[in-house]
Amino acid sequence: MAALRPGPGPRAAIGDVRSVAVCRGSCRPSYLPSRSWQQGYVLNRKSKCISKKLLTTITGAKPDESEFDSVDAPLEPQTWEGSFLCGLLKSQPHIFLVAAAKQLQQMSIERKDTLTRWEHSIGSSEDCLHRRIAKMKEHECRTAIEDVMYVLIVHKYFKIEVPMVPNLSKLISNRRLRIWPPREADLESIHGPEELGLIREHLTNIIRWVHRNGPKINLSTLRVKRLQLGRIYSASVMYGYFLKSVTVRHRLELTLARPQEFLQPIQFLNAQLATTQKQEEKEAVCSSAQLLSSSKPSSVVDLHDLKSYIMGFDPKTLELCAKLRSSEASNLIEKHSQALFGENVSSTENDEAVILDPASLKRLLLEAIAFGSFLWDVEDYVDEIFKFQDS
Repeated sequence: MAALRPGPGPRAAIGDVRSVAVCRGSCRPSYLPSRSWQQGYVLNRKSKCISKKLLTTITGAKPDESEFDSVDAPLEPQTWEGSFLCGLLKSQPHIFLVAAAKQLQQMSIERKDTLTRWEHSIGSSEDCLHRRIAKMKEHECRTAIEDVMYVLIVHKYFKIEVPMVPNLSKLISNRRLRIWPPREADLESIHGPEELGLIREHLTNIIRWVHRNGPKINLSTLRVKRLQLGRIYSASVMYGYFLKSVTVRHRLELTLARPQEFLQPIQFLNAQLATTQKQEEKEAVCSSAQLLSSSKPSSVVDLHDLKSYIMGFDPKTLELCAKLRSSEASNLIEKHSQALFGENVSSTENDEAVILDPASLKRLLLEAIAFGSFLWDVEDYVDEIFKFQDS
């Protein structure tokens, strides 16, 4: 695992990556030695994303039994761009981020060029042709962007040295699921203290809900339908995304509010009264209470406390923070969930019950929350280079 830890930052690798021109067909990165090398990456895409396997100890059995080599993630890239980055992540992680940025830039240029040619052809006999080309390029870029985003998320798990859970079919034996080792501390390390408190509340309430609504076995064993488990996982991904969005917003507002501390006393008092009045107009926050699973909502809003800050949201602000900014992110959550739980995760057919302990459920949901947080970061990063279309 330590061998996959990223080496020097992107600045140290810029000299190694001189000119990357990533596209399909005859185009290839200029630093590749030959086309046969490029074809090797494409041909090995089905063999678990090229190159070495990441050795992990996630297993459905006891810690000392049946270790297996896990693929790095349940979802395998379907495009050349994703497969190429996946190979770099394993073999040359020190140039991974630079290559990913170059790919995003190249796709942005290609998309812009096709749109420009279409605009220039409007009204001519080639209008229809260039319009179709632009639509095809947009579709190709979206598929490739989803793969690039996914590998960027996998890279973030590599940085904290936590292997992602593979397809659950590999871990379920006799309908029993056990994930080992838990790696809870590593997955919690990406969150701040305030976010961690809200996450623990979220986990506690879900585990209680599953135990209360599922068939009773004993206090240390849970039983949940696979379809229901998939929905809980997806909801936890969205919770992680929402929490990251809110945390960034909270920090920004606190930063912008600091100059008020230097106002004259009477001006500061007026500002406080105005803030209080606005908060009183936003008392209908039942949806935020449900999101946070808060049992004792407070009537006093402390803007320096994250939970209290969220409780002050009106429904419109809550919806804005929880909304995915791109259709690519939405597709990525769906594809990842299908790869993790199976292609028929949304079907009620063969919806078998899974038996697991609270520790395994907690491990799975902590990974889901981390996935949502990483997705927010990656989406924000990609949007700076590629510029998503309005979802």
